[in-house]
Formats: sequence, structure tokens, C-alpha cells
Amino acid sequence: MQSVCVFGVLRTFAGMKTEDWLPVTKKEVEARGWDEVDVILFSGDAYVDHPSFGAAVIGRVLEAEGMRTAIVPQPDWRGDYRDFKKLGRPRLFFGVSAGAMDSMVNHYTANKRLRSDDAYTPNRRPGMRPDYPSIVYTRILKELYPDVPVVLGGIEASMRRLTHYDYWQDRLKPGILVESRADLLIYGMGELPLRELVGRLKAGESFEEIKNIRQTVYLAAAPVPDRETGEAERHWKEDLYLFSHEDCLADKKKQARNFRHIEEESNKQEASRILQPVGGEVIVVNPPFPPMTEAQIDASFDLPYTRLPHPKYKGKEIAAYEMIKHSVTIHRGCFGGCAFCTISAHQGKFIASRSRDSIVKEVKNLLSMPDFKGYLSDLGGPSANMYRMKGKDENLCRQCRKPSCISPLICPNLMADHTPLLDIYREIDGLPGIKKSFIGSGVRYDLLLHDYKEEKLNRAARMYMEELIARHVSGRLKVAPEHTSAQVLKLMRKPGFALFEKFRKMFERINKQYGLQQQLVPYFISAHPGCTEADMAELAAETKALHFHLEQVQDFTPTPMTLATEMYYTGYHPYSLEKIDTARTQEEKLAQRQYFFWYKPEFRSSILRSLQRIGRKDLPVRLFGIGRK
Repeated sequence: MQSVCVFGVLRTFAGMKTEDWLPVTKKEVEARGWDEVDVILFSGDAYVDHPSFGAAVIGRVLEAEGMRTAIVPQPDWRGDYRDFKKLGRPRLFFGVSAGAMDSMVNHYTANKRLRSDDAYTPNRRPGMRPDYPSIVYTRILKELYPDVPVVLGGIEASMRRLTHYDYWQDRLKPGILVESRADLLIYGMGELPLRELVGRLKAGESFEEIKNIRQTVYLAAAPVPDRETGEAERHWKEDLYLFSHEDCLADKKKQARNFRHIEEESNKQEASRILQPVGGEVIVVNPPFPPMTEAQIDASFDLPYTRLPHPKYKGKEIAAYEMIKHSVTIHRGCFGGCAFCTISAHQGKFIASRSRDSIVKEVKNLLSMPDFKGYLSDLGGPSANMYRMKGKDENLCRQCRKPSCISPLICPNLMADHTPLLDIYREIDGLPGIKKSFIGSGVRYDLLLHDYKEEKLNRAARMYMEELIARHVSGRLKVAPEHTSAQVLKLMRKPGFALFEKFRKMFERINKQYGLQQQLVPYFISAHPGCTEADMAELAAETKALHFHLEQVQDFTPTPMTLATEMYYTGYHPYSLEKIDTARTQEEKLAQRQYFFWYKPEFRSSILRSLQRIGRKDLPVRLFGIGRK
């Protein structure tokens, strides 16, 4: 039976049954004739069977490995724990994830105010997950089933795998395995380590024996025994010992020095094993897998997703799903290395791109959705225009430890060819039923405006820019200059503001050439480490001169495992160990934020007082015309 409901509620395709989703209840497990479940996944998000939702991806990967897998979305952690008991004990292990976001980012604003809604919960209902679900869910499972292994995964666990600063508690916390007592942590994108784990369990190895899977973390007794020899470790380098958790508590500079090693090893193709003592134990972080091959990433995206929320949510809207239901991810990874971003720490800096066939197949699946009207909301990834980009000489990439391929300068070894991306756009746009494909992901304009030695790269960049602006903008194009100050941008690992001005002029020229009335929407951050009130005042004046009334703005929020967070907490730059001043109090942050809204009358008096206090007597003229003859 086919049914289509409006206002974002569940759509059911013709012939689909509840069995087309992974089971979420005892009744659904029994309907499949299973007498037991191999793996039970607990997630802080609602269950949406779509490749953009982690629980669905992990569930489908396990299913493809022959595992009888069930999902318990948003279990009630209060009361009698009935949601944790309803499916019983799994044959192999429990999987736990906080969801697609760190729970504290999901719950609180940059000012630590509790949010009133949750985009990953039906009808945005708040309070459907605890703070730190990775810890809370695991502790409950260990209380109920102490002998069943628990595997942690997802962004919250991944970014908290070692000693990290927690902004919401305003303190340094140990790696999340210490507090949760989970048996294993899979960091980053989990398909490859998960497949190896399951394969070795099926081969008869016990869970306790498996310690040498790449991209996993475990707790060991100190001292750590020598690594076992074997194929999996043939290319691992020497062990890298970090300062202990206790050392970092006593000396912030040691925490800063630790972070440099963590970031560098996370972005190397041939990394060392990382060890950090904590208490009487040692956190062991095995090196990451090499970047996924085209066949490997295709295998993940080609799994039989329904692309729909589970039928249990019938009549309810899941906002996060509504945003991406008509979008297609074409690659993973980002080599931008922005100081405030966790993408490279989670997905890696090396780009893993899907094949054209896999992308086209997913778009054709979208065409069969009853509510699809021919408009793709996004063909992109972490950054819109990094598809298929890699090093010209990949041997040089294997030796590189830099966290960014484009900051402070674009690497001469980078093959930044936009031609494969143009080919994808044109093939998708030529499919019957596609009226328009928009690019909703952020565009790296520094890749478009760079003067490459190879003329073919310059031609492809110019062609891409024209194609993008003329045919793939849904009225507003998002870009992220982030600031105007050269010093702040350097700390952010972002290009100079003059490059944004150059891009803006080209955007306006192409708009005029095609008779379009599109908007350029820049994103900016206040209170980033190293940013002062004077920097924000100058930002206000410069953006006013460009006729921008800023809308897409945010206060810097320290999140675990970013360079900017380490600068914020320690007061040092982890690479140079120079001191970095940062706005830390609420008053200091608000004093910076107000400059975004210089055009609003309610901020005028406060801004004028601030300008007088910091000695910028020139800016009242530039901002308000005060004192102009």
C-alpha cells in the first residue's frame, strides 16, 4: 500500500513493510523468526534508515555481515530501564552511540543555555536523551549485563577518546572509556573496523583477545604489553606516549603539547599507536585505517536503506531528516583543517569519493520517492568541492603530517581538479526527473581562486565557479570567511579576507551575466581564540562596507578535539606554544558578539561605549556616520 502524508510525516513506499527496517521492538524481532539477536545498538537519535544517520549505517553494515541486528533508539534511561531490557542480551555485543552530534552541543548553546528542541527527535521534543549518552547508556548496560561487551562509537565517543577539555563542565576529563567502562571504542567512520571486528568474532576469536584492530581504542593495565606481531600491524610505526592525564591536569602546556601529537597522528596515513596513562591504566589508540577505497565507500552507501524514518514515528516530523532527505553525499573527509572543526578528526583529511555509478544509483532511488519533486537539496560532502581531490604524488602524502592541505598555503602537491565534480553535476542534471540539483554544502572558494601551475586546473576552477553560481544555487550560496582579521584567520587556518572579497565580486559578475538575483551568505564566528573586541569592531566596519547585514553568525563553542578548543582551554597554541588570549567570560563574549548586529538600534549605545573604551575613535564614523563632516 502506498501512502503519502504532508508536513514532514512518514511516507511509505508501495509494498514496504515494517520488516524493511531493522527491528526496534521484541515483536519485530520475533516477526523475523529470530530466537536471539547478535548485536543490539543503542542510539541517542531517532531511527532514520538513511546513510546520513550513524545508527542506520552501522546497523546495515552489521546486517550485510550476516549479523541479526536490532536498534533501540532513544531509550528511556530513567526508571526501571525497561528499554535496556526489552531485547535481552545480544549474542556478541552491545553498540552504543550518542547520535549524530555530541550530546552537549545538541543540548546547550554556546552560552550554556539549555536548548528547547532537538532536531534528531520526533517533533523536536527535548529531553529524549541524557547528557553524555555514551557514558549513561554504557553504565546501565554494564549494570544489567556485566559480562556482555560494549562497543562505543559515534562523534561523541570519537572526539573524547583521550584527555579532553569539556566546556560544559569547564574541566579536563579523561578519555571516555575511563568514565563509561566500555570494552572497546571505534573512532571515526566505523565501517572498516566494525567489519574486521565481526569477521574475527565469526572466526572464533574471543572479544577479550581482539586488541589490534585499526581505528579502535581500549583500556589496558599498565604497563602495556608489547604489540602482537601480525599482518594487521605490519605498517604500524613505533608507539607514541603522551603525557598522562594527571600530567595534563597539573600543567596546561602539557595538554597543548599532547594535542599536537594527537592531531598529527590522526591525519597521517602511516600513524603511530598512541598511549596515554590515566590512573593505573593506559588508553591505547590504534592507528586509523587508510582512507576508504572507492569500492569500500560505495559498499556502505549502496546498502538497502529505506531512506525513511521507522514506521513507529508515523505522523511525526524529524527535522534533521527533513533537511537531508533529498540530498546525496558524494564524498567523505576534508583537508581544510579548520581550527574549530572536528570533521578531519572524525572523517580524516584524505578524501574518500564514491563512484559515479553509486551516486547516480542513489539519485535514481530518490526519484522514486513520492514526495520528490525533482529538486536535489545538496550534492556535496563536508566541503562541497573536494570530490576526488588527492595528492599528485601520493608517496609525499604518506610522509605528510600537516593537518591541512590548504593552510597557510595550498600544497603544490594537491591535485585540486574540479573536472570530476563538474562531470557528476552534468550527469545528474541530465537524468529524467531531475529539474535542479542544488549545492547546499559549504564551498571552499580558496580552491577556486588559487593560481595553479597547471592551466587545466585553473580552467576547471573557473568553469566550476560559473557552473555553481549559474545553475546550482538555491537563491543563497553559503560560504565561510569566518572573520576579517588576518591574525584571527591565521589562527583559524582560514584564507585572508581579501580572497572572500575577490570571490564576492566574481559572484556578483556571474549573477549579472546570467540575470540572477542570488545572495551570498557569509558565515562568521566571534570570540574565537586570539580574537579581540577591536578585531570584531573592524569586522563590523568591513562587512558594512560590503553592504552585509550579517545573519549566519555564532559564538565560538569549544568542542572536544579541536585546535581552537585547546587554545581556549590551555591558553597556548599547541604548535608554537605561544600564549593566546581568549574571551572566556559571558561579558567578554557578548561584547564581541554585539558587533555582528551594529545595524540594530538596540546595540548602538553599547557599541559606542565599547569603541570608546578600546580607543577606536575612527569606527563610529565608519559604522554610524557619527562625527562625519
